[in-house]
Amino acid sequence: MYEQKTKENDRSVIEFIENVDSPKKREEAYKLLDIFTETTVCKAKMWGTSIIGFGSYHYKYASGHEGDAPLVGFSPRKAKISLYFATGDSKREELLKDFGKHTSGKACVYINKVADIDVDVLKALINQSVKFLNETYPNN
Repeated sequence: MYEQKTKENDRSVIEFIENVDSPKKREEAYKLLDIFTETTVCKAKMWGTSIIGFGSYHYKYASGHEGDAPLVGFSPRKAKISLYFATGDSKREELLKDFGKHTSGKACVYINKVADIDVDVLKALINQSVKFLNETYPNN
């Protein structure tokens, strides 16, 4: 049976940020921590070893695979900062047009620093992701 690897845990978010190697990445992580906390009104929690998540939802696919995931989150990775938003939401692409300097994959949006992006659009992306997931998985 499949065991989900990235689970919410009790590790300290602050301790994780303090252990980020790059002082600049650490500073960016604190900026994002403030923005995500203020926007979601959720307490930051560690998910796995390197994702800072906010809120959670339970998903179940038609295949029977199910698990829990953060509504939104971020991770200050070595190369870039990964931002986690809902996948499958068409409004995400609309918002990203005005986001600023970034790249994106299926699940993540990657940035170098907060100064490269429009913080108001970041807040809109956070709110849209939370709204989309709460509507898609209403029994959280």
